[in-house]
Amino acid sequence: MPEQNPKRWMVFLAFGLVYLFWGSTYLAIDIAVQTIPPALMCGLRFSVAGVVMLLVCAATGRRIFYSPLQIASSAVIGLLLLMGGNLTLSYAELTVSTGLAALIIAITPLWFLVLDQLLLGDHHISGRGKAGLALGVLGLFVLCWPDLQAGSLGRRELWASLSLIGGSFSWALGSVLSKRWQSGMDIFSATGWQVLAAGVGNFAFALLNGDVSRVTWTASGLGAVAYLVVCGSWIGYTAYIFLLKHVPTSKVSTYAYVNPVVAVFLGWLILHERVDRFIVAGSVIVVLSVILVTSAKVKQRTASEELPAVEATGD
Repeated sequence: MPEQNPKRWMVFLAFGLVYLFWGSTYLAIDIAVQTIPPALMCGLRFSVAGVVMLLVCAATGRRIFYSPLQIASSAVIGLLLLMGGNLTLSYAELTVSTGLAALIIAITPLWFLVLDQLLLGDHHISGRGKAGLALGVLGLFVLCWPDLQAGSLGRRELWASLSLIGGSFSWALGSVLSKRWQSGMDIFSATGWQVLAAGVGNFAFALLNGDVSRVTWTASGLGAVAYLVVCGSWIGYTAYIFLLKHVPTSKVSTYAYVNPVVAVFLGWLILHERVDRFIVAGSVIVVLSVILVTSAKVKQRTASEELPAVEATGD
């Protein structure tokens, strides 16, 4: 259940921040990973963001030290969201365009419904939800059709696309757990621990992968990382966790089909990425599939309480 409703303007502001800044982070990630290996970039981004967030919390009188179990829970959520989700995206953008990456990740709300049934076991997906799942698969097929037809979707592109699907699953799982695990921690302190845990995890992976020896420090790369720290982590991620705490997840998940519009537009405007009829058609299909699923009625076999992952609405 969402907690006490905050002021309406705060909710609208948080949605606007997530829509705008997260849509633009696809472009920033694409620029950053050209010179900084993905794991090192994510480690740098999240470590700086997490440390500063916790320092600000301490300086403003917020509690930052909690029980080992509470901090561990935050760490698990952070690793699922920001390592399982963001690291796969960063690697994928070495191969696929920012627009296509954003569109594939638009299936994330579909995972919310699947995870809800698997984790709770006392709900089942309505016909509308099942139609949305099938439509989402069709949308992804349309997006990839030109490359499949031309035979240009090589092994790297295929694995990158599959990794994005896996990353979106990890993100959805982390979001569901964040919603379910009401730890009682201060929201900003919990976010700081999540981000810091992701930074440590990504740095560890970067060291094992030898990323330090392959980095090239450039003004554009560091500028992109700085943008990701400020706009992606401090502003966007904090707004996202705030929304998860106060708004039904089905409504929070609308970011997934607003962000691709921003990402495709910026990719076309700045990186001159192609936007053809297949991208447009696939975008429309994916958006429709997500809308179908998020508006689907989730029927309960037991107590009639609001779902933590998908809001029960009229069919």
